[in-house]
Amino acid sequence: MCDQLRFDYLSCYGHKTLHTPHIDHLAGRGVKFTNAYVQSPVCGPSRMSAYTGRYVRSHGSTQNSVPLRVGEPTLGEHLTDAGMRCALIGKTHMRPDIEGMKRLGIKPESMIGVRTAECGFEPFERDDGLHPCGQTSAEPQYNHYLRENGYDAESPWEYWANSAEGEAGQDLSGWLLCHADKPARIPEPLSESAYMTQRAMAFIDSAETHGVPWCAHLSYIKPHWPYIAPAPYHNMYGRNDIQPAIRSKAELENPHPLYYAYTRMRYSQNMSRDETREIVIPAYMGLIKQIDDQMGILFDYLEQKQLTQSTLIVFTSDHGDYLGDHWLGEKYLFHDVSAKVPLIICDPSAEADSTRGTTSNALVEMIDLAPTFLEYADGEPKPHILEGLSLTPLLHKRDNLWPRKVAFSELDYSDEPLRLQLGRNPRDCQSTMAFDGRYKLIEAQGFRHMLFDLEADPDELNDLGNDSEYEPHRIRLIDAINDWYRGARNRITVPDSSYTDVDNIIEIADINLLAGGVKIGYWDESELKLEQEKVKALLKSKSVGEDR
Repeated sequence: MCDQLRFDYLSCYGHKTLHTPHIDHLAGRGVKFTNAYVQSPVCGPSRMSAYTGRYVRSHGSTQNSVPLRVGEPTLGEHLTDAGMRCALIGKTHMRPDIEGMKRLGIKPESMIGVRTAECGFEPFERDDGLHPCGQTSAEPQYNHYLRENGYDAESPWEYWANSAEGEAGQDLSGWLLCHADKPARIPEPLSESAYMTQRAMAFIDSAETHGVPWCAHLSYIKPHWPYIAPAPYHNMYGRNDIQPAIRSKAELENPHPLYYAYTRMRYSQNMSRDETREIVIPAYMGLIKQIDDQMGILFDYLEQKQLTQSTLIVFTSDHGDYLGDHWLGEKYLFHDVSAKVPLIICDPSAEADSTRGTTSNALVEMIDLAPTFLEYADGEPKPHILEGLSLTPLLHKRDNLWPRKVAFSELDYSDEPLRLQLGRNPRDCQSTMAFDGRYKLIEAQGFRHMLFDLEADPDELNDLGNDSEYEPHRIRLIDAINDWYRGARNRITVPDSSYTDVDNIIEIADINLLAGGVKIGYWDESELKLEQEKVKALLKSKSVGEDR
């Protein structure tokens, strides 16, 4: 999983000059999905949906600053139950529920506390880079690694790995967009992406040595800002490699209030300038090129270890990056450049041979990964918990079994400064996307709807939210959102089988009517006795059936 990687910045997804041969090779061995949507275009909520297999409205971690509540079932726990060693290498953006653990008497430093704070993963190498909050150690191990290699500073990550050096030796912070065209101060082999690849291979070595099934969540921090790349990746691309901005001045004419508020944010104002795009986007591309090269190193390693034919490999991102498109920077809203992500899955099983090198246009969501992994690990299905759908039918050419008609994503902007500009209360800052493969509706509390027809307008430049001709599509997708909200999986402690299994119903009847249990609604002794006789007959017929 990359952070803030756009789907259209890989050559297998159509980028003309950013060649990513190793990721393309993976697509040639698996299935490339063209309609994969995250459940929130914000790091933390998006990842919490991936790690729980549940929508944001269900798991409750609605913003980067909101902890995932203690007790929420996670992918790491599901796979551990299935007999896998499940480890994190890199970023999760997980904010642990420290107050919840304190209330339950769980010590953060205990094994249970550490797993609870890491989405159920074993934190083999936890490193959120710029977001160290909530980590179990005082600072990322990567900082110690840089110091051991002679790059000492109060924060080596910031001073060396994410800054450039001026002509007089001064620090040029990578936080500032104007320095994105300069090389980072460390050699490429010591950069974050290279380091995480090495750590992933170290984990796999460890797991293979102990002979246990494993899941490695290799989570790169890049190409997320600071937009600064180590040499030689810092100047591999230039002005001629920048794709034209996807935007129109008409977007700013009578704009939706929420959209317009985001265009007024500092990061949007700066990223909409051509000068900024010409400096930042080549660095962004360089960071992606480096990740592709790291994928090549990882895939060669798996081949040498003879693991390629037995390892399920998934490549994706937690959301995209506007990069000045639609007059926006960062992510947050629901245009495809933000809410749609690359998703490539290589299933090594023979059942997937018929789909190798194919493209799927099915509507899929990030929450579909958890049930896919659980099925691959031969774990017990958990449909009462996991709201996603296993992608196995799409990997094994059983497309006719794919039921999803609408994809959903959510945004809670109550912690954004623009909330005050819009005069909204924190509880009135919910926005929801519903996309049916052609029409995309964005519902924002207190405002009109936004609507885009991606068949007629694939760049999403023409907001049809006020067009009466499209009222039927708005109503249809609003109904879809309402039905979706009603389908939340909130009963997660008891599976559906508890209510559908006839044996359980008979057992309950046996306890209640033939023993001394609760008997509700009977009029008199004769009515009760008659029902008891029916149960006895039912149990007797069941016993005879088993004997047969």
